[in-house]
Amino acid sequence: MLSGIHVLRAATTAALALCTSAAFAQASIVSGPSSDPTCLVPWKSDTKFVKYPKKNGPYRIALVNGYIANTWRIQMIKTAKAYTAQPDVAAKLKEFKVVSTGEDVPAQISAVNNFIDAGYDAVIVDAQNPSSFGPAIRRAKKAGVVLIAFDNTLDSEDAINVNVDQYGLGVLWAKWLAGHLSTGGKVLEVRGVAGTSVDTDRHNGFMKTLDDTGKKWNVVQVYGKWDDGVAQKAVADAIAVQGHFDGISAQGGDTGVVRAMIDAKHPFVPFGGETENGFRKFCAQYGSQGLKCTSAGTGPAQVAVAIKTALAALDGQTIPVAIKLPLDVTDDSKLKANVNYFPNDSDNFFVGNSFPTCGINFSAQEIMKQSQGNQ
Repeated sequence: MLSGIHVLRAATTAALALCTSAAFAQASIVSGPSSDPTCLVPWKSDTKFVKYPKKNGPYRIALVNGYIANTWRIQMIKTAKAYTAQPDVAAKLKEFKVVSTGEDVPAQISAVNNFIDAGYDAVIVDAQNPSSFGPAIRRAKKAGVVLIAFDNTLDSEDAINVNVDQYGLGVLWAKWLAGHLSTGGKVLEVRGVAGTSVDTDRHNGFMKTLDDTGKKWNVVQVYGKWDDGVAQKAVADAIAVQGHFDGISAQGGDTGVVRAMIDAKHPFVPFGGETENGFRKFCAQYGSQGLKCTSAGTGPAQVAVAIKTALAALDGQTIPVAIKLPLDVTDDSKLKANVNYFPNDSDNFFVGNSFPTCGINFSAQEIMKQSQGNQ
């Protein structure tokens, strides 16, 4: 009987220790400011701040991407690898794992759960569906794993979100088009990947802003999946069916959109698009022929900010739960060769790929030498 009591006490003590350890590993809400206020900028004035218990490195970090078959995502994977290969970053990492799971939301969630269960210190995700990750978020919190979402973020303050103002980007494109189309008109909107927060936020900002102008708009929507080839075919089909458009807005795949206009002999019209090098080349080349452009967005280097944020959290620094990154914005009148577009470099490169306030800047060559596959 006595030995049974001792066993029970030992088991109880072990269970309490485990619970205490799990609770201790979780983040605490703390007062600001951020430990790195120039880089890790809070989204709003009332954004909360968190602090994780400091862990001893080197760390195991995983990047779980979803959709891979477009230039932005490929460049993002390569940028992540380029960033983690930098000596000062590599010194903090025991392991950096990358997987891409496609458009299968359950597969992406399963991959996140697997890394949590495997004891990784941090998991970074570009979420296919922001509202589906509730159980994975709770699992990460319970395990004391730092969970960071970027680009397509998560609907929770129990994960750290890193992003630009995607809704505001839709607003920017709509305002710019409205400024060039004085009476409204027929506009082609080339959307991204259906169901993602980026596509939804950009679309909502775009439509709301056009509606608020009081002008008459006819908006035709197609999905280009942020990919040149897919967008080119979608636009070619739209032109064949719908005829003339007075303006265009595209979330990505913009080089393909311009190619579709050229192939269809569609007159150049005002175009609000992303930051692809090929798109900016076309804008510089054909600006005097009617292809008036604004090129705005964020390069895939935001993944590097997400990794930097994960390392800061693991180091016990104070982090905003929502971090706002600046947009890269220019137009056809401000394009300068080898400054904000690169005539001799690949079309398939997003130019807005630096965040100087975070000490992050990459050349095309530095990124493109990396592989895009899982590791």
